[in-house]
Amino acid sequence: MSSMVGRKAPDFTLKTSEGQDFSLSQLDGQWKVLFFYAKDGSPACKRGCLSFKDQYDLFRSLEPQVEVIGISQNTVSEHKEFKEELQLPFTLLSDPERNVAESFKVPVHLGAFPAKSSFVIGPDNTIHHVYDWLFRPRQHVANILSALSSVTN
Repeated sequence: MSSMVGRKAPDFTLKTSEGQDFSLSQLDGQWKVLFFYAKDGSPACKRGCLSFKDQYDLFRSLEPQVEVIGISQNTVSEHKEFKEELQLPFTLLSDPERNVAESFKVPVHLGAFPAKSSFVIGPDNTIHHVYDWLFRPRQHVANILSALSSVTN
């Protein structure tokens, strides 16, 4: 995954929790954070998503604003339910076949559990930072905000 730093982020199109098509290229010219997680509703992934939610206003207060997007293998309807349950303010995307996760080289642990990984992507779609957040989601989000504050303001 760290081999992705300095490369262009692969473009993709996935379905949102509302069933609409979303392409990474829609955010050309903007800073963005893509975070991959294993499963809606699992305790660790719930904590991770809530950590991004808790700091979402900080992402949006950076100049320029930073978009946050969560991606997992869950279905559109599962994402919709999960997003509503946690009142998540950011987009969730469904990657059921892990095609996008694989294009970002997000590994699978123990053959079954997708890694929890985040990618900080610049306005020109270059990947600036890659983070693993297996056990420390709050620290993970703080590290991303710290990195972004040094390049956005």
